Amino acid sequence: MLDFGVGIDMKGLLRTGLALGLIGGVSIGIISIWTIGEPEALGMLTGDAMKGAYLARSGGCVTCHTDIANAGRALAGGAPLDTPFGSFVPPNITADFDAGIGSWTLDQFAVAIRQGINPDGKAYYPAFPYEFYAEFSDQDVADLWTAIREVPAVPTAAPPHDVNFPFNQRWGLKLWRAAFMSPVSMTPVLGQSDSWNRGQQLVEGAAHCAACHTGRNFLGGLQADKAFSGNDSLPGGSKAPSIRTADLRAANWTSKKLEYALRTGIMPSGDVLGGSMAEVVQAGTSYLTDADREAIANYLLDPKDGSIAPEQTAETSTSEPTMEHTPGMVME
Repeated sequence: MLDFGVGIDMKGLLRTGLALGLIGGVSIGIISIWTIGEPEALGMLTGDAMKGAYLARSGGCVTCHTDIANAGRALAGGAPLDTPFGSFVPPNITADFDAGIGSWTLDQFAVAIRQGINPDGKAYYPAFPYEFYAEFSDQDVADLWTAIREVPAVPTAAPPHDVNFPFNQRWGLKLWRAAFMSPVSMTPVLGQSDSWNRGQQLVEGAAHCAACHTGRNFLGGLQADKAFSGNDSLPGGSKAPSIRTADLRAANWTSKKLEYALRTGIMPSGDVLGGSMAEVVQAGTSYLTDADREAIANYLLDPKDGSIAPEQTAETSTSEPTMEHTPGMVME
């Protein structure tokens, strides 16, 4: 037997492997019992179903939790979102006791919406853009809850997610939250119009435009330094263009053109908005008031310092972005 003078301590390797395994197991155990979130107490707050229905439209609930392409029943579960991490299926959020969220309380719903945690204390995957709903008021949550509970219950649960390892390990989401979760926080900007500030509230919050129009890192965290600059890696291979002010203006978008596109899905060229943006218009922005569509356009097209009127445009290009993207309210 050749002896090259290299000894292998198998017992030492075994001990090291067992030690690392033990450390890993203990770490996972600690993370698993790590409690996240805070209880909510909305009490007996009464919601307004009409206002809640409007919020469900502007917030993407209907778009995401309804399989529109296959004529699925409202809020009974949406079409799967295929991502590099696996397939996420928007669940049934009707009031059915078993298949939906009929067994929940208003307080549990508030924790889910504003903190991204289900009644069992488990974190939701960031495919559900709860970070953008963090500033919903108690009344907003109560309104949304009331509206959802008035939708006919559907007794069929949506299929489960099919998520790749290691992303299927729910305990890991606690680490993800610690590293990447950044709940939206905004305040009205003095000197800006009421419409601009309403646009900020919709774009940065309920409508969660950044969820699709901002790129993500390899772990799915939003890249804050690239906010609204576009995303080429959306579920299903779809893309979302930049909706930064300069880029929209360079593409010759005006407030009126953008308002019209959000209402009809038709761009000034006569082409239609593509991908799942069509569903966003169909089940979401087409239901908004003219004032809210104008507010979104004003916010996106204003350079934030008020130096350019919304109707002014740059003439460097006549091309228009396709504005394809995938909606994002996935509560599971």
